[in-house]
Amino acid sequence: MDFGFSEEQEMLRASARGLLDKECPPAAVRRLMEDERGYDPAVWKKMAGLGWTGLAIPEEFGGAGLTYVDLALVMEEMGRALLPSPFIWTAMAAEAIRRAGSDAQKRAILPKIAAGETIAALAWMEPPGGWDAAGIKAAAQKSADGFTLDGVKLFVNDAHLADLLIVAARTGGAGEDGVTLFAIDARRAGVEIAPLKTMDQTRKLSEVRLNGVRAGADEALGAAGGGWKTLRDTIDRGKVMLAAEMMGGAQKALEMSVEYAKMRVQFGRPIGSFQAVQHKCANMMVDVESAKSAVYYAAWAVSNEVAEAPLAAALAKAAASDAYRKVTAEAIQVHGGIGFTWDHDLHLYFKRAKSSEFTFGDATWNRELVAQGINL
Repeated sequence: MDFGFSEEQEMLRASARGLLDKECPPAAVRRLMEDERGYDPAVWKKMAGLGWTGLAIPEEFGGAGLTYVDLALVMEEMGRALLPSPFIWTAMAAEAIRRAGSDAQKRAILPKIAAGETIAALAWMEPPGGWDAAGIKAAAQKSADGFTLDGVKLFVNDAHLADLLIVAARTGGAGEDGVTLFAIDARRAGVEIAPLKTMDQTRKLSEVRLNGVRAGADEALGAAGGGWKTLRDTIDRGKVMLAAEMMGGAQKALEMSVEYAKMRVQFGRPIGSFQAVQHKCANMMVDVESAKSAVYYAAWAVSNEVAEAPLAAALAKAAASDAYRKVTAEAIQVHGGIGFTWDHDLHLYFKRAKSSEFTFGDATWNRELVAQGINL
């Protein structure tokens, strides 16, 4: 693989930073935290106009046909800006449809996602809180003309905004056998969406209840009972996107700390001149750069569908989780008392680090996946 970025990729990064610096300053983030929608439709429209919503969607379905390496660069900039947005979950829905959907499903849904006209959410976790296939208990009872879905989904990101839900339900069997994915209208009769109170107010989570929801046979993604592999591969790519976003946030927290250490004077000199503060900042940089390497490799691995892509995605998520948590905690220490205040933006990054840490499994869970993958 090439460890450098092309001129086009650097232009993509610069374009993303330019838009987000203008449209998503800290004041806008705080405003959206108080907005029940949790995102800015005008910014979403501009993102779609730049092709971001279709970045990894094939050109034949209205997308740009680029790679997850390109997508990771955009995600980094979203993380720097703490952008409140349903982007990751919509991109994951598109990935699931691209991987398992019929040609008719792809042609009906993917162009609308690419154009920014459809927002989607992924509903798979349930009250037991497990991240594996065994945690999927929602039932999909087969009927003459399709399926009837019943169950409860928890921690569904931006379900309240979604036009489309990708729902994982069990059509039979146990464990990885018998899980089927469905692409259904989020406003269909029987779908109840209730917001959940969250620590990270830049993310909106919901509980989704399925009460006798009707799904046509043509709304199943792929063969009945074969959905777990599609979901697992989709989650791997979600891990890569989220890990890249986390690295953008960690990088920003590091930069904020270095800038503050240069201008904050104590005992007649900038605190950045003290060795203890220098060591903190140096360790933060090592954490960020080390995790970035894992993230970039994982983005390359999933883009090229290499055999170790699931391991690379899990390792990237684990590394990013540890790095973001440690860097934001250390950044607050560098800032001292002001770092703990509501008025300072560091607590927003710290809370985003904590919520992202547990999305798609924490570092311990993802390292366990790596260990299983290499037969440890």
